[in-house]
Amino acid sequence: MDLKTDVVIVGAGGGGAVLGLILARYGIDAVIVDQADGPPHGLRGEILQPNGQRILDQLGLLEHLPSHAVRPVRRFHFRSPGGRRLCTIDYDLLPAPYNRALVTWPNVVHQTIVQALEDLRPGWIRYGTSFRRLVKHGESIVGIEAEQHGRPVRIGAKLVVGADGPCSKVREALGIRTALHRYREGYLVAMLTCREGLEEAQYYVGRRTILGIFPGAGHRVYVLYMIPSDALPQLRLEGIDNLRKRWIAIDPAWHRTFATLEDWGQTAFMGTGRVRAKTWVSDRAALIGDAAHGMNPHASQGRMQAMADAVTLADVIRRCAEKEDWSASALAHYERLRRPQVTMLQRLADEEVMFWNTGNPVLAWLRDRVFATIDRNPRLQYQVLSATAGLRQTPPFSWLDRLQAAGLLPDPRAHSLPTDIPAL
Repeated sequence: MDLKTDVVIVGAGGGGAVLGLILARYGIDAVIVDQADGPPHGLRGEILQPNGQRILDQLGLLEHLPSHAVRPVRRFHFRSPGGRRLCTIDYDLLPAPYNRALVTWPNVVHQTIVQALEDLRPGWIRYGTSFRRLVKHGESIVGIEAEQHGRPVRIGAKLVVGADGPCSKVREALGIRTALHRYREGYLVAMLTCREGLEEAQYYVGRRTILGIFPGAGHRVYVLYMIPSDALPQLRLEGIDNLRKRWIAIDPAWHRTFATLEDWGQTAFMGTGRVRAKTWVSDRAALIGDAAHGMNPHASQGRMQAMADAVTLADVIRRCAEKEDWSASALAHYERLRRPQVTMLQRLADEEVMFWNTGNPVLAWLRDRVFATIDRNPRLQYQVLSATAGLRQTPPFSWLDRLQAAGLLPDPRAHSLPTDIPAL
């Protein structure tokens, strides 16, 4: 082997970098390989939910997020096209101190994590290094073979972690059966300037229409616009001016903000898909983040769940190292702890796709009726919010809750918030 380490992590994204940082603090050696030339710098929407804030706080990194690039947001207003308010979700229902969403500039969170790792263990992340295959001794995994800047490199390890996204090559090499689903819609993300001073998030939901406007620091706003997954070439062909007109038609009140969209360089396309791996662990290997369980962004938990995977797996790795047991049965504790919440969030996201993305007038009517009920029912609002915030393991609505949300049954507990709200 060219290198030997305890853990080799394939992918330096949201989960892989966090895992590397925690292992470094545990005194467990790791090498992180990533095929990119360096940390990401592209445009992407960034909302840090309360459970993600808690993880960063526990790592001592929350206070190191640059204040000029972070904006706390308390309220998210859901509206129909034209501006009529359907529902307001208020993060102040959650226990302090994590009772806000944090909207950050692109990649700020990731850069903060990577910098902390680099300060602690310089050179642990090897960019420009692509995973090629698993290296085995008999039937036992003993490391990986990669290509680093055009030359082969073999890295010996006691554990291989696939943190390499929804099309994970590590998962493929492990032969883990996986259900991959691509949604029919993707999202165009833009970062614009808002001189009007947007304080709270606006989310327009209509028939086959979704447009989100999220306040960022320094008069910046993110715009999130749903389009068919194959529609970007046609959209570009129609031109920027036509795109602005589409947005203005949804709500003309933001025409000055939309006017700051001047070229396609201010945008990025985000495809959407769901990953359901049959198992997340095998002997001497594990999967985290989208490699194990990619989900639709409606759940607003993609990065957060990868970070939570990393925290849980790091503790399991520490126990495995103490016992020198890297078997699937020893690693399975990680999956048992994490899978219930992930499964719940994937199902919740799929349900939101069905109702929020719909062009069916009956489903759209029912969706708007549920929004209206949640708006005047703090208990149901908290149920939904606690899932988005990453507080809960179980679905936000029982069947009784669903009937009450649809307005088919009265809710005598509408103004009774849970007394056992977990402190984040």
